[in-house]
Amino acid sequence: MQNGVIYGIDIAKGSSRAQEVPRYAVAVLKDGEIEHYTMIRLHRILRMLNRDRPDYIAVDNIFELAADKRDLIRLLEKLPENTKLVQVTGGIHQKSLIRLGKEHGLSFNQFDPVQEAEVCAILASLGVGVEVSLFEDITRIKVSRARSLGRGGWSQNRYRRKVHGAVKEKSREIDSILRKFSRDTGYTYTENIKKGFGGYVRAEYTVNARRSLIPVKSSSNADVQVKVKSVERDKIQYIPIKKTGRKYTIVGIDPGTTVGIAILSFDGELLLSESIRGISHDEVVRMIAEYGKPAIVATDVYPVPSAVEKIRRSFNAVIWSPGGEIRAEEKIALARKFGYSNDHERDSLTAAMATYKAYKNVFSRVEKRAPKYLDLDSIKFYVINGASIDEAIEKVASESKINVKMKPEPQHEPVKEEDSEQDEQIRKLREEINLKNAQVKQLKDYVAELKYESGQKDRKIESLEMRINKVRNSVYRQVRREKEMNIRDKEIERLNKELSKTRRSLRKQRKQNKRLKQIRKKEVKGEGIPVKVISSFTREAIQHTKELYGIKENDVIFLNDASGGGPVTASLLSEARVRAVLIKEDEDMPHAALESFYDYEVPVLKDIRVHRVGDLASVNPEILENAIDQWEKKAEERRREKEHEQVKSILDEYRSERRRGLV
Repeated sequence: MQNGVIYGIDIAKGSSRAQEVPRYAVAVLKDGEIEHYTMIRLHRILRMLNRDRPDYIAVDNIFELAADKRDLIRLLEKLPENTKLVQVTGGIHQKSLIRLGKEHGLSFNQFDPVQEAEVCAILASLGVGVEVSLFEDITRIKVSRARSLGRGGWSQNRYRRKVHGAVKEKSREIDSILRKFSRDTGYTYTENIKKGFGGYVRAEYTVNARRSLIPVKSSSNADVQVKVKSVERDKIQYIPIKKTGRKYTIVGIDPGTTVGIAILSFDGELLLSESIRGISHDEVVRMIAEYGKPAIVATDVYPVPSAVEKIRRSFNAVIWSPGGEIRAEEKIALARKFGYSNDHERDSLTAAMATYKAYKNVFSRVEKRAPKYLDLDSIKFYVINGASIDEAIEKVASESKINVKMKPEPQHEPVKEEDSEQDEQIRKLREEINLKNAQVKQLKDYVAELKYESGQKDRKIESLEMRINKVRNSVYRQVRREKEMNIRDKEIERLNKELSKTRRSLRKQRKQNKRLKQIRKKEVKGEGIPVKVISSFTREAIQHTKELYGIKENDVIFLNDASGGGPVTASLLSEARVRAVLIKEDEDMPHAALESFYDYEVPVLKDIRVHRVGDLASVNPEILENAIDQWEKKAEERRREKEHEQVKSILDEYRSERRRGLV
């Protein structure tokens, strides 16, 4: 039990959610003595708390003190520093107060608020329950003006400078305190300052520490106010209040160059299983100590190795060995439950598990016979060290110093022997009637509270339904508006794409018109004849140029790439009756295509200088005419040679037939 004061509180009348102010029963536990108060209100309890500054305020349900989380926060802000609110029935998963009382040997009347408050105080003194935590370990300090500056008059700027200067001075004072606090304790903090005319408008400090640890308190004067508040949690956190010392453990050791270590709790829970190569004795001892206090140090071989005995002496623990050899199959079976990476971990797990199995029956007898409010591990530790179960229980009970008892029932005066049976029956009936009356009163209060809550819920439901309808209509309008906006956005996107496409086409047409104008200008001036450029000597390229610019009679064509064509490709240009086909100087046209152009009498010209403008070009008319004349001369010579060859061929054929006597 703690040395300080503990308050046990239970509601005696009303409810924290009802309109009527509730009244409480209070049991104050101090120095093993309990003082009772009945039917007192919360504001008086707060005055008592500020006077006694107890360690714990113990209740069976925190919402007997506050209607909701917001009320609970306001209540905790009013409590003295270092006073904790404890819910003895547990956190999220609660136990009933009657069950807790039975587990800890406390009997009480569950319909008597005074006795319930007393049980709450005693359970908290035994370390039962959880602390109700609604604040983070973060504190915010805000330094600001204590009053509004207002609109002011002639002296407004002077007054503003005075107030802002006072805020700045106070902020620097607090900053100095926090810097020293941070150096001494290691807690960090951040600051956020808003400057104003002549000083600071406000300064905010966020300290990563509990409010009770910070040497800055809320204060206020004519110009400056300081507010110190803890940062609220998103939800209630329940922290066990029972302070447990170092756990007792069972340690299995496999010594050697590579040391295997396995540590179990008295409940058979694996705390550590590891193998380390080249570790020293001191490092092994330090590692084992981190997981608790070894009660037993075990090995899987016999006799006990000296390295294991040395570790046992370091902790003054009990040694255990199997007394013989453990077969490999048994080792695998014992260690399989936890798994292992190598033989060293397997052997250390075997030693720990074999020890746990050897003491398991003893531990079961301790758990059955020992009171649940005592530390079972401590009792098991004394039993391991040779004490009987009763002696171990007595030692642990004396160490716990649990000497608070429930208030004894009032003693009745002795009665005559002949009337004892009748009086006993009357007493039992009266107790039963009182119990029933208390139950009836409690149920009536509960019914009244339920009726009030039902009315409140009906009004809340009606209000929420109105809000739902309003929100539904708002959401419907919002959804409809978003749908229309989506349709509009898609249409805008489509039109933008069409506009971009049209603009690209327009830019292309403008470029073509510009080139055509340039060529046409040269043509009008007599400086050039327009030439249409075809990218390659293929059917697709010719068709593309025909669709884009058109290919008509007497057009001059320039083939950018004369390779790859044939008679069929050449016929597309020849049938269009073009005037001439120009090719590059360093390129040759396929022979079949060249012959086709000769047959159609379409000049194919090289060495003609062409002035290109994109897909269009121009050529000097004089140069073109001279080139065409030269080509026609060559074509005439080619025709004559061809006719001569034909005549010669006919004569050769005739002579051949005469020699054969056919003519």
